[in-house]
Amino acid sequence: MWQLMMSKLAPPDRTGAYIRPTSSFRNFVSTEADNPHQPAAGRYRLFVGTGCPWAHRTLVTRALKGLEDAISVSIVYPSEGGMWVMESETFGCNTMPELYQLALPGYQGRCTVPVLWDESKKTIVNNESSEIIVMLNSEFNEFASNPEMDLYPLDLRSQIDEWNEKIYQSVNNGVYRCGFAQSQAAYDSACSELFAVLDEIDRSLLRSRYLCGDRVTLADVRLFTTLFRFDAVYYSLFKCNVRRIQDYEHLGAYLRDLYQLPGVAGTCDLEAVKRDYYGNLFPLNPGCIIPAGPDPASLLKAHDREKVPNKPGV
Repeated sequence: MWQLMMSKLAPPDRTGAYIRPTSSFRNFVSTEADNPHQPAAGRYRLFVGTGCPWAHRTLVTRALKGLEDAISVSIVYPSEGGMWVMESETFGCNTMPELYQLALPGYQGRCTVPVLWDESKKTIVNNESSEIIVMLNSEFNEFASNPEMDLYPLDLRSQIDEWNEKIYQSVNNGVYRCGFAQSQAAYDSACSELFAVLDEIDRSLLRSRYLCGDRVTLADVRLFTTLFRFDAVYYSLFKCNVRRIQDYEHLGAYLRDLYQLPGVAGTCDLEAVKRDYYGNLFPLNPGCIIPAGPDPASLLKAHDREKVPNKPGV
């Protein structure tokens, strides 16, 4: 019964390892003359689930750039049937599958969040979080209140990309590879890799305030949304229980530093995170009992990360 439920929730490969499916909509907002999706204020909407770390990336980037007035947000919620549902009817749709059908009639793929929606074209621009945050960083600066903040600067791109590749495989997706593993070998491999990379990140944070020096980048944004959920969800529910983030010498303070950046805490809803994970991943938590802790107020404690010498690679 468990294997049947897990095969529907997270289909594995032949070894029992979880393989994340790829995103389907990969268009971009840009000022190129022949691009149908031109930057504009009020034209685009993000559909996000507040419990979802991939969607959370887009909210953090939107907040850091100051795009709240330019790009609207619709919150969706997971249903017992495993689909995302809307709080109220939007564009004639009540669920994300209906929105996907509006964008592309006959679509039969996964109906995930986040979604960047073009209201003028009535279609999905992109549903890949790593690409949406790049667009939010660079293509809407004339409408942003923090246009000077560049989260993907040219001089750091190779370093950012290197961190992103490592963190995606081993940490962002690594926690899911632990939680959704359907064999002991698949779990052991994913768990070992996850904590090896967390240990490496912790060591690097001894030398620099953020992953790429003294500037926040998209690498930090992509790591943050996993770290924010780690102690509350992944540590127990996904069996990532070798260490908590707060037990690390530098990672815990780094998490608090990012959480306390202007606008970031407002994107974080720990109760929604716990509700969505513990209440909806039935094969992992059959009783659907939601734990009481941890207290998010701990993220407001002093971090002292401004004292780090910022000598990455030394």
